[in-house]
Order: sequence, then structure tokens, then C-alpha cells
Amino acid sequence: MRGSCERCGTDLPADGEAMTCVYECTFCPACTEAMSGVCPNCSGELVRRPRAVSRA
Repeated sequence: MRGSCERCGTDLPADGEAMTCVYECTFCPACTEAMSGVCPNCSGELVRRPRAVSRA
């Protein structure tokens, strides 16, 4: 999983909300909304990325 939005560079913690496409392009919710839920790299649908559970 990528740790930051590919469009604006915002940090995306593993347990936070992020959107991804089938090729694992990763974006923050604000950029996803601005792009109407479509990946600018592959034109695929952006869906919610699963959250990772902290081991701490």
C-alpha cells in the first residue's frame, strides 16, 4: 500500500481512509472526489482501500 496520495502528497496512514484502483494507484478522499472517482492513470474506478490493523 502506498503511504501518500499520488495527486496531492497527503500522508495516508494504513488505518486511515484511502481510495485505490485495480493497479493500486492510491488517492486521498478529497482528490478522489475531485476526480469523480476515476483513476487518472488507468481510467479505472477508485474504490475504498482496505484498512490495515495496527499491531501495536
